[in-house]
Amino acid sequence: MDNMENKKIRKGSSDKRAKIIAAARELFLSDGFDRSSVDAVAAKAGVSKRTVYDYYGDKQNLLLAVVEETSSAVLNMIDRGISDHLWEFESLEQALILFCEQIVASANGSSDYMALTRLLMVEAANLPDSFLESLDNASEEGIIRRFTEFGQKGLLDVPDPKMAAKHFAALTFLMVFNQPRKIGTLEEEQTKRIITEGVRVFLCAYAPHTVQNENQPS
Repeated sequence: MDNMENKKIRKGSSDKRAKIIAAARELFLSDGFDRSSVDAVAAKAGVSKRTVYDYYGDKQNLLLAVVEETSSAVLNMIDRGISDHLWEFESLEQALILFCEQIVASANGSSDYMALTRLLMVEAANLPDSFLESLDNASEEGIIRRFTEFGQKGLLDVPDPKMAAKHFAALTFLMVFNQPRKIGTLEEEQTKRIITEGVRVFLCAYAPHTVQNENQPS
């Protein structure tokens, strides 16, 4: 996913780029995009202001780069969950439950997930709609692909895999993330109940009528 404007921006060293991104992320999270200056980012990264402009063009591109870098870790987390649980399994229901539980556990322990959530919530107005749409599509891509394949194998009835992926996420891990929390994260038992019931509701809607949910993939 590359939504940077097509400008003449130096490639530069990976070390300097990492320092700039880290500094910008910290400042955007603590002070907000509008109140964070390129001067402050440069000072925190230990580089010149010119270097920041040479590498990223402007502050808007820098925000996009920060969100892209942060989202990459979250997308990798989803890919790992798919690889770990949605390729080889005996029970589709159990595989989906384990996948969601891994996503929740990984997100709860991830500073990248928390940073991404905050950036998207607070800085949405400073991010192009096309960028947000691309990010949303990227987060669903792996699940959509697997659901399409499950449909081809007769494990799910998914005429619209993209909509099915949205329903699945809304009923399971997104419902967990959206629960009010007084202190820390939800109790493990409550999380498991939300996910398990969500998966079962999803399968009631999307399991083929003539096939049991416990089918083994071919």
